[in-house]
Amino acid sequence: QVRLVESGGGLVQAGGSLRLSCAASGRTFSSYAMGWFRQATGKEREFVATINWNGDTSNVADSVKGRFTISRDNAQNTMYLQMNSLKPEDTAVYYCAARRTIWTSRASSEYDYWGQGTQVTVSS
Repeated sequence: QVRLVESGGGLVQAGGSLRLSCAASGRTFSSYAMGWFRQATGKEREFVATINWNGDTSNVADSVKGRFTISRDNAQNTMYLQMNSLKPEDTAVYYCAARRTIWTSRASSEYDYWGQGTQVTVSS
């Protein structure tokens, strides 16, 4: 069992930056691939970024490529999402997720554990 807790969300102006963190409980964090997803009001949850067990493989959605960076620190049991050049369309609840495998995935259905989410609001 893995418990995930997101933090770092908030209100920011367009063009600004935020860094989200996802703290994981347990001693097996390094054996999980991780991901970030988001859900805007009235829309389906969508993929944002994913990273493999040791951080040497990652990929991000085309909509955030060049602006968002995913990373992890296994010694701290924490994953991050650095978000730069934020746009109003990035406004959503952001969720971190873990899957019981070392490989990345863009599919939310392939994740086993989810955090409660953190709100990101970008004003124009």
